Amino acid sequence: MKMQLAEIAKALNSSVNMGEDKVITSVVFDSRKATPNSLFVPLAGARDGHDFVSNAMANGAEATLWKKGHEGMPTDVPVIEVDDPLTALQALAKYYLGKVNPTVVGITGSNGKTTTKDMIAAVLSKRFNVHKTQANFNNEIGVPVTILEMKPSTEILVLEMGMDRPGQLHHLSELVRPDVCVITMIGEAHIEFFGTRDKIADAKMEITDFLKEDGKFIYNGDEPLLQERAAKIKQDKSTFGFREEDTIFATTFRSYMHHATFEVNDSKQQFKIPMIGKHNVSNALAAISVGRHFGENDEQIAQALANFTPTANRMQWKKGDVGEAIMDDVYNSNPTAVKAVTTSFGQVMVENGGRRIAVLGDMLELGDESSELHASLADALDPAIINELYLYGPEMKHLYDALVDKYEVANLHYYSQEEMNRMIDDLKNDIKPNDIVMLKGSHGMHLEKVLDRLM
Repeated sequence: MKMQLAEIAKALNSSVNMGEDKVITSVVFDSRKATPNSLFVPLAGARDGHDFVSNAMANGAEATLWKKGHEGMPTDVPVIEVDDPLTALQALAKYYLGKVNPTVVGITGSNGKTTTKDMIAAVLSKRFNVHKTQANFNNEIGVPVTILEMKPSTEILVLEMGMDRPGQLHHLSELVRPDVCVITMIGEAHIEFFGTRDKIADAKMEITDFLKEDGKFIYNGDEPLLQERAAKIKQDKSTFGFREEDTIFATTFRSYMHHATFEVNDSKQQFKIPMIGKHNVSNALAAISVGRHFGENDEQIAQALANFTPTANRMQWKKGDVGEAIMDDVYNSNPTAVKAVTTSFGQVMVENGGRRIAVLGDMLELGDESSELHASLADALDPAIINELYLYGPEMKHLYDALVDKYEVANLHYYSQEEMNRMIDDLKNDIKPNDIVMLKGSHGMHLEKVLDRLM
């Protein structure tokens, strides 16, 4: 972005006390990330953002928003008074979005939205100026900041849109008014706050609430909950998945250690992605659907998918300190994701007596069903395929109890949340050079610390 303070103030139906001609090129809400020509937005959180205005200015910020009526407003720096800084941030993003006027692709889903976002951006970047969500900056703060970070030359804006409560995607959809909506799948993520998968599906469908009349809805056709709800959408629709009834479906699928290959029903083109697993093929099918919508041919799409770079901590292979291969997937976790990743991991070949060792941490935000959902993972675990299991966290005790009659005692290990260091020491003593290791757990379990120690 590049706007004078006077224009920003006008967009927010306010005024600025000084420095109207100052040019703003970025917006920050973390005072430590303030730079010259930035505007600071003091958000309410664990601490009041207004307490950090002086820090932001010291780090180079040119101006700040300020909540009307909040005491202590500075008089020696440019200030724009607003009713609420977060609402003002969103209003400024909406104004700038209208000014640049890119085509908007919105992506949501219980799993796979970050990977799908990365794939779609790679496919569309072949011919268009594309700006995408960084990492998974996908909530009511992250989406407007992503919008404000795009260059004026942006032609397509690829937005990851997350939610953890009803109404959140409705609000984000109203903010961005997407031209294309993508839903990757419906799982159990955040079921603590929704109660049922039906309610999760209802909340995910909110992304279509402000889909433009001539827009496109692309969704996972293998999910009955989406099939039912999509019937009410009047805009153009297409599906992806593994059923012959889908618009585009995978006909062949092979998973290797570092990549997967597949073909689709209506093309002779072979596709390759630098990730493993059927669920990532599903994400790629969504990206193919979007690419075709924008006129990309399958050869161009295949080239982009083969070379795209996934966001960190999502099924990436790394080498441990004794030579073992480690699958790093520690960003987040839920039952659907664990079963998918475990299945993919179990298909990876091991050589020279190597074993498959899985380290599973608690899946958070599962509410009253947490114990049952953790125990249900036992159905996806076979000692002949996943040879050694390390379970970490209080909820994983339910899975441990479900597996005691399935696994030998020597191959099933449980650790409380206070025993991470002991688990790491046991792992380091256990792992051999030809083993392959999988790390999977919710971000709050901090299995990245295990990864760091193993490397």
